[in-house]
Amino acid sequence: MALIDKATSGNDKPTSSSEKTTNSSIELRLPSRLGYEKVAMHTAASVAQLMGFSDERVDDLKTAVAEACINAIEHGNKLDDSLSVGVILSMDANSLEVKVTDNGEGPQSKTEAPDIDKKMLGEEDARGMGMFLIQALVDEAEWVSSPPSGSYARMVIHLRRGTS
Repeated sequence: MALIDKATSGNDKPTSSSEKTTNSSIELRLPSRLGYEKVAMHTAASVAQLMGFSDERVDDLKTAVAEACINAIEHGNKLDDSLSVGVILSMDANSLEVKVTDNGEGPQSKTEAPDIDKKMLGEEDARGMGMFLIQALVDEAEWVSSPPSGSYARMVIHLRRGTS
């Protein structure tokens, strides 16, 4: 697992700690093993708390990041622990963006919304709700396929909902 902290002043060049920063980012490389999503989840929560997000928004973010990491581990990297999952947290004064990268192809088609009633009655597999859960919990969500390098999920939460 690797951790890289980059502070930038909008031009992507590292700044000294004495300079006021407007953007900064943290990068994690995690093994494709279930359980390591918790490292990303807790890192994102710590950053969001430092930025001043409410406890409710921090909880939403933790769930979304954990779901995205589990999807990357299971579906993108197919539980191959020789591959890593990347997590990039980028923050500015008003928002936190989290990208979760993997070596997979990404979603191949638009996924239909799950039928919650059927899932509750056991008529459908209880799994398969991650993408919809993520969309409900963050302000922006997208899944991008970028072969041959892999794919990523991008999530953004804003300090004030409805801003971009």
